Order: sequence, then structure tokens, then C-alpha cells
Amino acid sequence: EKRLRQLDCSKNYLETVPSKLATMASLEQLYLRKNKLRSLPEFPPCELLKELHAGENQIEILNAENLKHLNSLSVLELRDNKIKSVPDEITLLQKLERLDLANNDISRLPYTLGNLPQLKFLALEGNPLRTIRRDLLQKGTQELLKYLRSKIQDDVTTVNEEPPVTAMTLPSESRVNMHAITSLKLLEYSEKQAAVIPNDMFDAVRSNPVTTVNFSKNQLNEVPPRIVELKDSVCDVSLGFNKISSISSELCVLHKLTHLDIRNNFLTSLPEEMEALTRLQLINLSFNRFKAFPSVLYRIPALETILLSDNQVGCVDAQGLRALAALGTLDLRNNDLLQLPPELGRCQSLRTLLLEGNPFRTPRAAVLAKGTAAVLEYLRSRIPA
Repeated sequence: EKRLRQLDCSKNYLETVPSKLATMASLEQLYLRKNKLRSLPEFPPCELLKELHAGENQIEILNAENLKHLNSLSVLELRDNKIKSVPDEITLLQKLERLDLANNDISRLPYTLGNLPQLKFLALEGNPLRTIRRDLLQKGTQELLKYLRSKIQDDVTTVNEEPPVTAMTLPSESRVNMHAITSLKLLEYSEKQAAVIPNDMFDAVRSNPVTTVNFSKNQLNEVPPRIVELKDSVCDVSLGFNKISSISSELCVLHKLTHLDIRNNFLTSLPEEMEALTRLQLINLSFNRFKAFPSVLYRIPALETILLSDNQVGCVDAQGLRALAALGTLDLRNNDLLQLPPELGRCQSLRTLLLEGNPFRTPRAAVLAKGTAAVLEYLRSRIPA
């Protein structure tokens, strides 16, 4: 018992876990799957326990007491239970690498989950999540964590609301959130229905290097020209839900840009100068007016995610896509693709290929439903010998 490292109590009728079990000092892996547990045991400090598997039980509540001593845990598997919420204390599990919460009753997540430094895998499918869109869940763990982190910023921004206008503050300064700029490196002016971004927003940045810019949900007709002033620091730009019909040269010099979100605009093409964005990993062009796949994207080798759903794209160049060695996600849903080039099956790096809602006849819906690997295999089978 003193040296026991792995204990498997799966497939029994356990309703509780004996307290003796929790005191095994050398235990590293504990399997409690397929029992009748209604809650996790309250563990004493467990320096060695690295894996806890308690899926397929009847656990309804997960609370701080269950988690506070599990700070060495790297795997926590709780799928197929009845858990309704995840406590903020989940962030105590600083070594957590895999968290499986699939098929529970979770409606919202603590945004601080995005700050778990080692988390590489997060399963959430089969939960009635209200705050996270389904398409975001399909994009994988890293995008999900990034979204959760962005929401922490939103929370902080809301807490640090604009300072009251007094005789000492100019009205123009009152709407600039200096805390967000200095602490979060975030320049935010979103949901204002503004046709232009006020100059005092850019003036406020001065020598503070901001990494994230959010100008989404306004009435912008163009990329704000002064964005060029942020070129040495900005990595993440969101211009979604505006009225932008073309991308200006100012955006093309943001050489550190890794994430660009321009969904829900009026774009029909991208400028060739965008190939200067050599670090760009994700671009979201969904809900625009592209009739052709933007050819410049084939020349940005760092691209990992291209989201181009809900446009009018008629064809894609498989050779061009094959050149993108890092491309893992390609979303072409709801376009006008009449056929898929079989060569697309040779895009080895693709893990997620979304094609529903196009008028092509083959592959048929039954093949699409089997997922990306099946679609790629089908396409490869059609390549002429």
C-alpha cells in the first residue's frame, strides 16, 4: 500500500470512496470510472497523484474542496457525469495538461480556465454551453483557451469602467481605458457603432506597446490608418463586424501579426502585400463577399487556421494549400464549391476540414459526416493513378 502507484476501481458499484484510499502517499494514477459516485472524494495533499479518471459516474458537484490538494494533477477526466459548473478553483491545478468534461450539464465556464499554463487538451462537447459558440468548440483547445483569456480581459475592462468625468479630466480622455492599455496591453474600442476610431485612443498608447487591438462591431469603412503606429508590438487584431470593403497597406506592415479577425465585413479580395505578414497563424474571413479563394494566402507559410465560411468561393487550389505545411484547420462551409480537387487529399497537415453547405455532389454527405480523415482519404482515392 505504501508503494502502490496505480489503482483501478473502475466498473464497480462504488457510491463513495473510502478515506483510506485517499491517504495512499505514493499513488500516481487513480481510476474510478463507471461507478455510482455522486461527488469526488476530498483528497488530502497529494504530491504524487498525476491522473484522476472518474468518468461515467453521477457526479453533480465539483467544488474547491475536491480540487485544492490536487496541484500535481496532469490529467483530470470527468466525462459523462452530471456536473453543472466548474469552480474558479480549477486554476489551482497549475500542472493540468488534459481536462475532459465532455457530456456533462455545464452551461458556463470560468474564463480563468484560459490561464492554465500547461493545458493542451480540453474536451467540452456535449455540454449546454451558452457563452461559447459551437464553431469555436470545433477549432480546438488553443483557440478555445485564447477565447477564454480574451473574455478575462473583457471582464477586467468592465470592472475598470471609464473614470467619472470631473473638472480635471477632459471628456476625450474619459473614454480611454488606460488600465487595459498598460496592464493588459489591449487597445479596445468595440461595439461603439463608430465610423472612425478617435485619435485619443491612439494618442493614449504613446510608449506603451499594445499586443491586442479590438475595433470590432463598429461602422468602420476602412482599416484605421493609425494602426500602423502599433506595428512593432501588435500581434492580434480584431476588425470583425464592420463595413470594411478593402484592406489597406497599413495593415500589411504589422509584421508581428499572428491573429487577424475580419469576419462579417464587405471584403471581396485581399491585397498581395499581405504576404509580408510572415507570422500570421490565423485569419478569419467568414461572412464576407469573396468569390475566389484569396491567392495571397497560399504565400503565408505560417498559416495554421483559415476560416472562410459563408462566402461565395467557387474553387480552391490544392497545390497552393499543400504548400501551407502548418495548415491544420480550413473552414469552407457555405460557399459555392461545385467540386473538390482530389489533390486536396494530399494536404497531410489538415486535421479539420469543414465543407458542409456547398453544392458539390461528391463526396456525399455520408462521407462528410465521417470527419476530416475520411474526406481526405476519399479524395486521395480519386487521384488518377
